[in-house]
Amino acid sequence: MKFTKIMLISGSMLLAASHVVSTEETRNEETRNNEPIQPIPKNADLNSAKIELGKQLFFDPRLSKSGFISCNSCHNLATGGADNLPSSIGHKWQLGPINSPTVLNAKFNLAQFWDGRAKDLKDQAGGPIANPGEMASTHEAAVTVLQSIPEYTDSFNKVYGVKKVGIDQVTDAIAAFEETLTTPNSRFDKWLQGDDRAISEQEKAGYTLFKAKGCIACHNGVGVGGGSYQKFGVVKPYKDTKTLGRYNVTKEEKDKYFFKVPLLRNIELTAPYFHDASTWDLSDAVDIMAEYQFGITLSDDENQKIVAFLKTLTGEQPSIVYPVLPPSTVNTPKPNRE
Repeated sequence: MKFTKIMLISGSMLLAASHVVSTEETRNEETRNNEPIQPIPKNADLNSAKIELGKQLFFDPRLSKSGFISCNSCHNLATGGADNLPSSIGHKWQLGPINSPTVLNAKFNLAQFWDGRAKDLKDQAGGPIANPGEMASTHEAAVTVLQSIPEYTDSFNKVYGVKKVGIDQVTDAIAAFEETLTTPNSRFDKWLQGDDRAISEQEKAGYTLFKAKGCIACHNGVGVGGGSYQKFGVVKPYKDTKTLGRYNVTKEEKDKYFFKVPLLRNIELTAPYFHDASTWDLSDAVDIMAEYQFGITLSDDENQKIVAFLKTLTGEQPSIVYPVLPPSTVNTPKPNRE
């Protein structure tokens, strides 16, 4: 009887302990639902035929004048959706004027490009094709190439119900593929979802500092950024005074040196940092932000903790099967390197 009694008491204690743990986990999860950063959601059911067509176009260099440059050239999906260069290399080895942002999670941006001149991914997709310093083609020339390839015309007909390819369908398909390029299940996302063991105490401390120092005011939401335009150089002028940012779009004096806040998802993969690629070191980037945006100096310990937190934002990279592109025909315009 004594043994039975002890077992009953122990069972009650286990049930009580289980209830406490369950309540604590629920409390943590409820608290994290209110965090200013939220997990990347899973992609919803999408049009697989459109996405596959968009993937082919994303990797197809024939959309460029030289037949050498594709979307993936500057937004390499093997290197964090960026090219890891200070600025991208365009037609005839021209160097772009600004660092290429990552395409990963770009769907969470309020607009595209550093200055926000494209309202969405579809609008953005058409820009590089016709930019003389990038792919250096024209929309008409790119469409002519695609129209000359029967496999492409069949795909466009299947997806869009058109017999003649148009640039509107081209950019729509590329955007549909880019919409899928998200990186869920980062360690930080798992912590937000209630897994207390997903990040270390140092990383948690880094997140606390990230909020306390004010970084969270701009770097929040699902993308940990991308939701607003902010001035680079709030408390003192930033050293790059030539790149005018949002001003180039609005022509309003108040928008000088305002840029779309970059996403911090996968930030450890996308060096160099900032629009001017002024540093390759994430620790240095954190210090620069503290200095120019807040007028503060972080201790080495604070810096290390914030950097540790930022590295928890690296998520699962898109699993890409490289597409086999349909072959050109005798009617396909030839590459032009001039």
